[in-house]
Amino acid sequence: MIEPIKLVVLISGNGSNLQAIIDEIESGKLNAHIAKVISNRPGVTGLQRASKANINSQVVDHRNFASREDFDQALMDAIDHEQPDLVVLAGFMRILSDAFVEHYLGRLLNIHPSLLPKYQGLNTHQRVLDAGELEHGATVHYVIPELDSGPIILQAHVPVLPNDDAIRLANRVHEIEHKIYPESIRRIASSQVTFSNGVVYFNQQPITRHNSNLIWVNDSSDR
Repeated sequence: MIEPIKLVVLISGNGSNLQAIIDEIESGKLNAHIAKVISNRPGVTGLQRASKANINSQVVDHRNFASREDFDQALMDAIDHEQPDLVVLAGFMRILSDAFVEHYLGRLLNIHPSLLPKYQGLNTHQRVLDAGELEHGATVHYVIPELDSGPIILQAHVPVLPNDDAIRLANRVHEIEHKIYPESIRRIASSQVTFSNGVVYFNQQPITRHNSNLIWVNDSSDR
């Protein structure tokens, strides 16, 4: 039997993507082990989710550090103690230093609520509505020092409906996030997805924004 891939998951709040990963592991669909959940905020729901699943957790409160660099170093120490294969950002609301990102290059994943490279940064759902877009979505990518710019592993699309507001649209995007994040980890765990010299490969073929390896077909939208 193939050894499960070891994860450390970083959170800041509710942890719904963490829960999606936990559910896939517990169902046997994802060959992974969450060694630890780390939050930069105490008392958040994501820590309760970890506790319920009997996963070790730790709080590294960014408010206790004089600088971002000091916080990042403490966070790196906590992560490296577990020696994970992947570090998974799941609603982790801190901008990480270049030194942190470089330390985990090729092992650090993020999910962003837009069809990158469109709508990097915050407030993506309202920005999509304001721009009159017809579709929206989510993207799983490797993290590089440039914000929301790393090589893409998987994207999923959802329609923007005539009666959408930012909340309705966000809820639809969250549904697909909970599918494509575990699926991306599964592809890495099974070696279907690999990362080398800044390029992501699926079954040894480079992933581009224009091939089907990148797209997750979503059938759950409320058209």
